[in-house]
Amino acid sequence: MSKKEKVLRNFNPMALRDKYSVEAVNRRVLNKSNNFSSFWLDDGWDTSGSIFDDVEEKPKTDLIALASYRRAIANFVNIVTKKDIPVTFKSAGDSYTDGNKVVISSKLDDKLFDSSVGLALHEGSHIILSDFDFLKQLDINIPQEYYDRSELKGFSKLEIVGYVKNLLNYVEDRRIDHYIFTTSPGYKGYYHSMYKKYFHSKIIDKALKSTEYTDETIDSYFFRISNLTNANTDLDALNGLREIWKVLDLRGIGKLNSSEEVFEIALKIYDIVLNNIPDGIEKVDPDTGEITYEKADGTESTESSEMGGDGDSSGSETMSDEEFDSLLDGLENNEIGSGNVEGGSIIDLPMTGDTVSGTTEEKSVQKVELSEVQKKQLESAIKKQKKFMDGEISKKNVTKKDKVSLEAVEEAGMEYKEVGQDLKNYEGKSTPTKVIVVKNFSKKLIKSETLRMACKHNGEMYDSTYGGNPDTYVEDGIRLGTMLGRKLQIRSETRETKYTRKLKGRIDKRLIAELGFDNENVFSQTFMDSYPDAFLHISVDASGSMSGDKWDKTMTSVVAMAKAIDMITNVDLVISFRSTHNSRNSRRRNQQYPLILIAYDSRKDSFNKVKTLFKYINVAGTTPEGLCYEAIMNDMIPTSKDRESYFLNFSDGMPMFDNSDVSYHYDQATNHTKKMVDEIKTKGIKVLSYFIGGSSYSSHNSMGAFRKMYGKDSQFIDVTSVMAVAKTMNKKFLEKN
Repeated sequence: MSKKEKVLRNFNPMALRDKYSVEAVNRRVLNKSNNFSSFWLDDGWDTSGSIFDDVEEKPKTDLIALASYRRAIANFVNIVTKKDIPVTFKSAGDSYTDGNKVVISSKLDDKLFDSSVGLALHEGSHIILSDFDFLKQLDINIPQEYYDRSELKGFSKLEIVGYVKNLLNYVEDRRIDHYIFTTSPGYKGYYHSMYKKYFHSKIIDKALKSTEYTDETIDSYFFRISNLTNANTDLDALNGLREIWKVLDLRGIGKLNSSEEVFEIALKIYDIVLNNIPDGIEKVDPDTGEITYEKADGTESTESSEMGGDGDSSGSETMSDEEFDSLLDGLENNEIGSGNVEGGSIIDLPMTGDTVSGTTEEKSVQKVELSEVQKKQLESAIKKQKKFMDGEISKKNVTKKDKVSLEAVEEAGMEYKEVGQDLKNYEGKSTPTKVIVVKNFSKKLIKSETLRMACKHNGEMYDSTYGGNPDTYVEDGIRLGTMLGRKLQIRSETRETKYTRKLKGRIDKRLIAELGFDNENVFSQTFMDSYPDAFLHISVDASGSMSGDKWDKTMTSVVAMAKAIDMITNVDLVISFRSTHNSRNSRRRNQQYPLILIAYDSRKDSFNKVKTLFKYINVAGTTPEGLCYEAIMNDMIPTSKDRESYFLNFSDGMPMFDNSDVSYHYDQATNHTKKMVDEIKTKGIKVLSYFIGGSSYSSHNSMGAFRKMYGKDSQFIDVTSVMAVAKTMNKKFLEKN
């Protein structure tokens, strides 16, 4: 099959419509499907991918987005719970929320991020409010009388514990919800989104208005109890349901202060259920005489239901999905009955007496019967509800490989920063893009092979075991830096000069006797002479064109400066590298991002990081100069009264970069880089820029563009002059204003 035929075969017009429809655009721009998360989510979460169905290529996990997602969720949980509760992705072997951590799904192509936030908040709230130790001992805490009564109904001990646990979970969830709604009302929307996704559905709404689960069986009670806060609830559907509503007392749910008190309410509700369920059928073992009980509903009720009901459904009619949708619309517009319902949604917790909709008269008028298909849908929805109450919501695992890489990404503090808002395409439309910022260079990041420019095989060429030369730029730089550092140590010294026989100052005790000889010059003055603090940010172009001798000489100079500054106390140093990185989400064609790696920060890193890790940094990609500067602009340290600040750039070409977001070339790239450099200068930072190259880079146009970006003090130097830059910077540090 030809390439053209393959492309045409995989073309998906529905995907094209979905991606570029008004609804899709609004969703990406306004984030309408995540109204509450829209302030921390952005367009980057759109994973609609290509308009071609590429069956041979599966989308890969965007680890940086995944890490940002986890951090955002963790921030929400910590704010609400006021505790530092770990938030982790589910992986093989991990359990669900266990009282110690919140476990979230790694699925990123879910459009309802609000529900994910709500679920994490819900689980986090359980950690601070629920007594997990008490719940583990539930079988012991249940009074024996409930076991005895339940066994007469045909229930096993395991079933009894399960029933009480489900009731406890339901009441506990209401207590948790009330806590969030009253202490953090701004997060209520996340909870509603969670319940809409995981708990409520149109088929549940329909079943509550039907004749389903209206027999006094254990399943009927649990279905009706689980949906008491649904606007379609009918308190007359089962005997004792209205009494259960009063015992639950949602208006006073906030008075419950512990899981033990919740347990007492659950037992009272279970007592009402037992009072209204018929006794089981007695069975006697003919051999042993042992008496056991089977449930009264047994298989017979299931068979009669399959045959069309138990005779109590006369006058019922099957309601179609379309008819039920119309009914919901009528309810929403207050045209029928009471309540305010949208299929699959929930209402705020009722806080007053018997305010739940549904009366005997209304039931007789609106009695409907579900079709067989709808019954299967209902069965599935009920299972989903039960899993929710049991804390067993299905969550996507992260693979072992992704987990290792994700840990490295998290440790490195990798994140996206949106830049280039003022960049325009040929149509005049804004074309912002994202820059990957790596805040912490680490050995784990190198081993993970996440970044091409910083991975373990880069250092192999310098290892003698691979036949390389052990005398690397790191060792060369350390030797040069040690010599320069000895000269710089004078910066740490403070000189004190004392002048005597002055007309004013402090009295010099040794000259007091001269006052008797009319000598008034008996004062002294002391002057302190010291160097101001300094801050240096070295930014290195790590694009592919910097390879070879350029890279070795540049890195030797950079390491030398790092070593020299490490030997003194009043100069701080940050070293960053600029390049590009291809996204792992391969469904997006041409989706690469600018990358800036903060490889060393003397304020928190030891020089050992330079000594052991810098050999793993290598060149890759293109030169997204100004875009990278913009991404870290807020981290630039300005000059102040007591501190001088410098920005030193090494590069060997004009800025250029493009991806599916932006085309960053020629005048647009040059002008944007100049704008960023000017912003750096407005902070009082002295900018020093060196263009490393040969005759091919010495054209009048290149020199003009380079000086336009960095100023008249920028310099063109060849490879052999790079190490002299370190000596020049050391000399500047010894100058005094």
